[in-house]
Amino acid sequence: MSTGSARRAGTVAAVDLGATSGRVILGHVDQAAGRLELDHVARFPNGPVRLASGLHWDFTGLYRDLTRGLADAFRRDPAVASIGVDSWAVDYGLLRGDRLLGQPFHYRDERNARAVDRVHDVVPFAELYRRNGLQFLPFNTLYQLAAERDEPNGCLALADSLLLVPDLIGFELTGRRVAERTNASTTGLLGVHSGEWDDELIEQLGLPASVFAPIVAPGESLGALRPSVADELGAPAGVEVVAVGSHDTASAVVAVPMLAESAAYISCGTWGLVGVELEHPVTTDAAREANFTNEGGVDGRVRFLHNVMGLWLLSESVRWWERDGETIVLSELLAAAASVTGPVAVFDADDARFMSPGDLPGRIAEWCAEHGVPAPQSRAEFARSIIESLAEAFAGAVRQASVLSGVDVATIHVVGGGALNSLLCQRTADRSGLPVLAGPVEATAIGNVLVQARAQGLAQGSLEDLRELVAAAFEPRRFEPRAR
Repeated sequence: MSTGSARRAGTVAAVDLGATSGRVILGHVDQAAGRLELDHVARFPNGPVRLASGLHWDFTGLYRDLTRGLADAFRRDPAVASIGVDSWAVDYGLLRGDRLLGQPFHYRDERNARAVDRVHDVVPFAELYRRNGLQFLPFNTLYQLAAERDEPNGCLALADSLLLVPDLIGFELTGRRVAERTNASTTGLLGVHSGEWDDELIEQLGLPASVFAPIVAPGESLGALRPSVADELGAPAGVEVVAVGSHDTASAVVAVPMLAESAAYISCGTWGLVGVELEHPVTTDAAREANFTNEGGVDGRVRFLHNVMGLWLLSESVRWWERDGETIVLSELLAAAASVTGPVAVFDADDARFMSPGDLPGRIAEWCAEHGVPAPQSRAEFARSIIESLAEAFAGAVRQASVLSGVDVATIHVVGGGALNSLLCQRTADRSGLPVLAGPVEATAIGNVLVQARAQGLAQGSLEDLRELVAAAFEPRRFEPRAR
């Protein structure tokens, strides 16, 4: 990956926010010259905060850190043409006027589970799936809003607008309230075929339709920075914010250098999003029973995928082991895991017990005891068990995606942080029997950059044209399947 050039291409700034960290990255694009370069400007931590009311995001701290990063970006390159923001899905802030009504809830907060039955009593899940095409996840926004609606001290009745996290940041930057379509598709309140708010469903669930902002598509301008924000960032007047695939997976899929008719992708970070790209949603009973989701993609594509728990299993285990002050070096832990020669437990990575923060190694041991499987004994064995379980879950989801969608998968592309995990990539190849192409690691930021670049006239063409640019700039590592 290049980080600079004697001849600067057009420049845009990507704000890429994950569940554990955020970053600001400058993207330099010159499609005619085949140039796509990233310049990492800032990285900052992100994570939950436990308050008396529950588990929240520190949105004010997150906004402070990302604006500091953007100020650094404008100092580094004053010619930045636009800004795009992507983040994790489903979580939202409530506003009354310009005032944020409390810190946004974290999707892992326990309140969500209490609302699931209340929603399904009104609209059974089979009907929900027919309308929104989403797999069941207890933290999808509609369940969060049902919990918010029924809380004695909930803020929903006070709010005049609801904005998902990247749209909330866009509002703070520009003053415009919108709902970008790829992220709105994760709420459960968007019609899977119409791509618009399902007003009838919103009414059935007793939610106020007036709080939902107008839908915009990736590539649309949200307008220029507020003058006060431009001054704070040191940005020239007129720099605009562009809607990108604001769900981070939507941006990541833009940057998967794949042939969609024969490839599956795994966007692997805190979550492992395993699926294929389609032109039309699949809402069959078989897809519902397999818990596959149909989420909006850039250019109207459909991300037909299944959520696997992902590297959260490893990172939360490490956090638990480090709670008494010990430092664990991840590279050393993975090397030790790769050296484990005996069999290890392969557990159900999608088991709901692994959703909440806490003693994940203890819960893995609990799962093993319940299923008559010897539990890992050492940290290396726990790490290897997690890797093997994720690889098996990934391989199974790829097989299901192929059967349900009709895509004859010949290659698996792994992007995101998981592309750096050689053991996971190799074991996914081994367990699936398919070659794995790993990279780019910064797929989400690259997809964010490319949608902005196309909006600014720095690139043009279809997603396939943009992916050719990615393939030329970022050569993947190839993992061939080995005999198991």
